[in-house]
Amino acid sequence: MKEAVRRLKVEGRTIGLVPTMGFLHEGHLSLVRECRRSADVTVVSIFVNPLQFGPREDLAAYPRDMERDAGLLEREDVDILFAPEAGDIYPEGYQTTVDVPGLSRNLCGSSRPGHFKGVATVVLKLFNIVRADLAFFGQKDAQQAAVLKRMAADLNLDVEVRVLPIVREPDGLAMSSRNVYLTPEERAAAVALSRALAEAGRLFDRGERRAEVLSARVRMLIEREPAGRLDYVEVVGVSDLAPLERIDRDALVALAVYFGRTRLIDNIVLEMKGKQK
Repeated sequence: MKEAVRRLKVEGRTIGLVPTMGFLHEGHLSLVRECRRSADVTVVSIFVNPLQFGPREDLAAYPRDMERDAGLLEREDVDILFAPEAGDIYPEGYQTTVDVPGLSRNLCGSSRPGHFKGVATVVLKLFNIVRADLAFFGQKDAQQAAVLKRMAADLNLDVEVRVLPIVREPDGLAMSSRNVYLTPEERAAAVALSRALAEAGRLFDRGERRAEVLSARVRMLIEREPAGRLDYVEVVGVSDLAPLERIDRDALVALAVYFGRTRLIDNIVLEMKGKQK
């Protein structure tokens, strides 16, 4: 990979990177298409990163289908698929990690200690290996995107981190590789996430600026769904992820909910000019 990149850089070509853990869906492919529009060369990485999984999380069970993924990427005319093994990324004796503690503290960071340290570490390694000029991530993982933007700025990395909108199923459920874990009943119930967030958006559009009112409304709608178990719902600033009491700047309403053993996340951005996304 590094030798291929060296040749591309000598030719003066820009390199775009879409980091993934595989089991690709339309959300990933939307990032791939934007990467192809924006860079001379598109690299997609597939690596299920053990460093970002906790001891009781689904590393072994995480869905994998390399043949299917490779076929999808070939149809999208991706230039390079980079699929290293764990030993390539973390060889024997590996010790170094990257931490962005402020942005990693709340939201998913509270429920998954060490998760964002694992994310930041592997993404920095991918940035360095691929020497990406541009990197593309999805808004569904809003906290991850904020962490990686901060890391890139703090470490003076020569990469522009771009965040693209959430891609949803026709009924509103945010696309996720983990959706495959859901039973039919859980899948039907999971629509409550996007519906609750949409209700927060409507309240905001009608002038509600009290964060507790918005979060309470989302919490009530989620708790009406017996199949779901709420992990958190928070209203935070978009850039610093700090909890808000009153929305006086662009805000993020973020939540995580368990359906059985499957943990799903979703969010909505509330923009002070009155629009939501």
